[in-house]
Amino acid sequence: MKITHFLYNSFLIEIENKKIAIDPGRDFWLFTMNKSLIPESEWEGVTHLFITHGDPDHFDFAAALAKKSGATVVCGERLVEDLASEHVENVYGLKVGETIQVDGIETTSLKAFHGELPVKFPGFEMRCNVQREKAGGKEIYIAGKRIIKEEQPMDVYDHGSIKLFGGFIRLEKDNVGFAKGSIGFEIKVRSKKIVALGDTYLEEEWKDLKPNVLLIPIGGQNTMDVSSAIEAVKLIQPELVIPCHYNNPAILVKNFNPADDVDFKHKVENLGITCEILTYNESINIKL
Repeated sequence: MKITHFLYNSFLIEIENKKIAIDPGRDFWLFTMNKSLIPESEWEGVTHLFITHGDPDHFDFAAALAKKSGATVVCGERLVEDLASEHVENVYGLKVGETIQVDGIETTSLKAFHGELPVKFPGFEMRCNVQREKAGGKEIYIAGKRIIKEEQPMDVYDHGSIKLFGGFIRLEKDNVGFAKGSIGFEIKVRSKKIVALGDTYLEEEWKDLKPNVLLIPIGGQNTMDVSSAIEAVKLIQPELVIPCHYNNPAILVKNFNPADDVDFKHKVENLGITCEILTYNESINIKL
């Protein structure tokens, strides 16, 4: 089995006659923002595409890759309509805990909970977070006074707020598409099992998954940091751990979600578990 990492949560996994792509999102470094994290040169031959959620750094080039390669797509059920609007075929949308078998791969969706995303610039602040409520809409405030309020019955999945000019203007809106369709994956190819968690905080439901390979975020911000990722490793009990979604560029910031991967590797290995650190476009061949 060959695993190649492309920063953020983007991976290619080649095992037997399968070529599996995970999260071919947008590179958020300002000077390469028009490119997919997984290079187009790698799209040919992709047989299966897994999407952990709908944020741009995970989802933006999914439709293009799927149409070019003809890959079978597996994602959270809320992303199915987005892919259909791009005329992507062979899409399987999963609820948490659902299992499907497609083209020799058995997939079970895992619970994932994407943390709040704060983005701050001078005079501007944006926050998005996941919610679960039954009524939503939008509101606009100027100098603390609400000037617009629109409500309607809806299942609220997420909430976004934008503050401009130091908060003089504030916009609040439900269902902005943040972390849309968030799930993790347990992917089985014959006797081999890979767990990819996407962007998520620690979940007790992962206990004793015991995969051959665990792909786990460690960069904090809106996902697990090193400390909580170590707790997840203890719960999951994998054979091999590959950290991801850390030390990534974002706009003009070269290291948006910093983490000490060497410290993480040391702590994982102290548990008697193998850990491999992969840089951009670096691969590892694993004999399992």
